[in-house]
Amino acid sequence: MLSLFTLPTALLQMSKRKISIEDIARKAGVSHSTVSRALRDSPLISAKVREEIKKLAQEMNYVPNAIAQSLLASRTYTVGVVVTSIADPFFGELVEGIEQVAKQAGLNVLLSASHGDVDQEIAAIENFHYRRVDGILVADSRVSQRYTPQLQLFTVPTVLINIATEAQSKTFHSVAMDDRLGGSIVVEHLIELGHTCIGYLGVGDGSKADQQRLEGYQMALKKAGLPQNNDWIAIFNQDHETINDIDIGKKMLPELAASGVTGIFCYNDMVAVGALLACKELGISVPQDLSLVGFDNIGLSSYVTPPLTTVSQRMVEMGNAAMNMLLELLEGKVVENLLLSPFLVKRDSTTTASRLKSSVISRK
Repeated sequence: MLSLFTLPTALLQMSKRKISIEDIARKAGVSHSTVSRALRDSPLISAKVREEIKKLAQEMNYVPNAIAQSLLASRTYTVGVVVTSIADPFFGELVEGIEQVAKQAGLNVLLSASHGDVDQEIAAIENFHYRRVDGILVADSRVSQRYTPQLQLFTVPTVLINIATEAQSKTFHSVAMDDRLGGSIVVEHLIELGHTCIGYLGVGDGSKADQQRLEGYQMALKKAGLPQNNDWIAIFNQDHETINDIDIGKKMLPELAASGVTGIFCYNDMVAVGALLACKELGISVPQDLSLVGFDNIGLSSYVTPPLTTVSQRMVEMGNAAMNMLLELLEGKVVENLLLSPFLVKRDSTTTASRLKSSVISRK
């Protein structure tokens, strides 16, 4: 019978070094394998003995060797997450959704930022692979098809977030928002309000999201039979200068406003916030002079003045879905790529064109 007793002096001596399974086995008078199985809740050990050994391990301040456990299980119980920027609230909410599911599954999350650079993104993926993470999630990937052969060498299950994969593959899967639909929803909203001169303010960061939202904007104008004017599209040139999205909005808004548009679709909420700041500096009233729409529905969008009409990306839900997909892949299940539908959140930054006090041009 297993005998558990306390020896304060012996425990004090052991506390000076890391307690091992062998120490617990000697103390309990059982074999090393018995302790190991008990700590792993093996059914080969009776429930009573398992509880006694766990209690003793706790009293001795035993800390499991995570590296040894991961080697034994061929898993590290960690997942790597690559985001474009840790400063963007969009990614904060996305990671929150990932961590909610990962925590429940007993997984740790490692975070890396690519800063929108494809080489840094690939380096982060490689680093996670060499760290032997169980799976990888990549948000707003900049990796194009020409890099696919290089990344196919990695065997770690990978889920792309907010960017759809071109085709089903054994390694890469995706949970994405329908950006074209989102762009169309924005323009349709402005058209319903009577706007016919509608602009697009993009970031020019090379992301498919920027490209597809612009395509959605163009598709909606074409469907409505409205004119498309190149002067109504302002795309920031990231090749010449790299600045944050708020500053892009501030810098590009004057040029777009001067073109005579009465409504503007901004690539995301941070760009829209920058556009709002520029409007304030120029004396342009939103929405009385100019209607603005963002994209993402970050928390900040409801607190700015005026509160921002925007498209909800359902970031936490997207993070939940991506992490759940990764868990299914780790269990060897077959998964299907997921394309989520966005929806419009109407607030006070848009109004009917008939209510405009004056055109933007006349205010210049």
